[in-house]
Amino acid sequence: MPPIVQSLTATAMAAGAMHFIGWNWPAGIVFGLAIAVASTVVLTRVLADNGDLHTPTGHISVGWLVMEDLFTVFVLVLLPAIFGPGAASAGGIAVAVGWATLKIAALVACTFLIGTWAIPRLLVRIAKTGSRELFTLAVLALALGLAVGSAKLFGVSMALGAFLAGMVVGRSEFSVRAATEALPMRDAFAVLFFVSVGMLFDWRSVLDSPGLMAVTVAIILIGKPLAALVIVLLMRQPLRAALAVAVVLAQIGEFSFILATMGRQLDILPAAASNILVAASILSITLNPIAYRGLDSLERQLVRFAPGWVRWVERRALGGILPAVPTHTTPRRHRAVVVGYGPVGQTVAQLLRENEIEPVIVELNVETFHRLQSEGLEAVYGDASRGETLAKAGVAEATALILSASSISDGREIVRQARELNPRLRVLARTSYVRELAELRAAGADEVFSGEGEVALAMTASILHELGATPEQIDRERKRVQEKLFRPPKES
Repeated sequence: MPPIVQSLTATAMAAGAMHFIGWNWPAGIVFGLAIAVASTVVLTRVLADNGDLHTPTGHISVGWLVMEDLFTVFVLVLLPAIFGPGAASAGGIAVAVGWATLKIAALVACTFLIGTWAIPRLLVRIAKTGSRELFTLAVLALALGLAVGSAKLFGVSMALGAFLAGMVVGRSEFSVRAATEALPMRDAFAVLFFVSVGMLFDWRSVLDSPGLMAVTVAIILIGKPLAALVIVLLMRQPLRAALAVAVVLAQIGEFSFILATMGRQLDILPAAASNILVAASILSITLNPIAYRGLDSLERQLVRFAPGWVRWVERRALGGILPAVPTHTTPRRHRAVVVGYGPVGQTVAQLLRENEIEPVIVELNVETFHRLQSEGLEAVYGDASRGETLAKAGVAEATALILSASSISDGREIVRQARELNPRLRVLARTSYVRELAELRAAGADEVFSGEGEVALAMTASILHELGATPEQIDRERKRVQEKLFRPPKES
């Protein structure tokens, strides 16, 4: 498979270079395996920061790294069998490989058979409590529980178990809310990872072995990306996707340290290897986001200096297997996002449908969300104050956003997030109190309607009608009250 071929290629380059320096072949191979696998934390962070995580490039890169991680799990199982105190024969190695395959298959089966049935039901019960804190804690407990269970019961990495937990939750209707609620925790763990790497760094290792450091960095930043680039192009992918996958894989991380630690425990790697890996990881992690942001410039240079080759690559990609970008095939010119599905939201959504405007409901009540789904209405479960939820609802393509629930406490943040996604969006907001009108307008709402104000208008009309006022008089007084309550104050 392509990721394994790339890993083996990088391993062969490193093993050859280390043997030339003076290491034995086992040390070179283990060191090569350590620098052949990229960091999941760094890869997802770089893709997310550049908006490519949910694009074809992101899908290829994440899938590539999953295969690398699985391959590394096999390596971690095989190393003790080959180099441990009771090193196995060829038959023992085959048994170790079969046992590792069986454990991983059992883990995947248990995760999806049990997780697909149990996790959604558990999240439904938790969501019904209405506690955001409990929901966030449940997502964290599920991720950590499956990660630890994977390591203890099946002997695989905690990272792989957490990844499978994310896949199970991602297949449920709670995926958007779980992702937004877990975002701060993801960032916190990423920070801890980078801090721990920095604490392991010993600058004297670079001074003691400059040649080893230079060779290691060259393989990570040049050798690995070139191997990935060739493989992705052979898969008939477009040049942009191949360049992006190659660049984002040009770094090493957590699995590299795990392999190096095992190599030291088995007396395969020399003492300098671990320090060199830490130094190389810091350098590659630092340079990787910069290099990724330079993809546009790199692509332009290739088009300029090798136009014929670029055209040939793109012609081959026309028959490739690159998945289509998950966007709507037809422009949604008449689309409105309605936040909340109470009496006002229901009335607004019905009026929109009757006038051939497609409403998408954003709802945080799980029972209402399920009812909308059963009725065949398009709905998104999640917190509308999170940009990911609004993006999932299609705010970037919508013509209007309607905040129909008076209990929305994060109205200003919702309006601000929506404006960032779609500056041309028309925003209509509802609030309970007249005093909140100015704040919502300042946040970017085009029209704001207050419950207090509408009650005042209705009562004014009713009183005047009982006093025998004419329709013209009632309309005049309504306009006067409306002018006083709803018009924004004039700037001095």
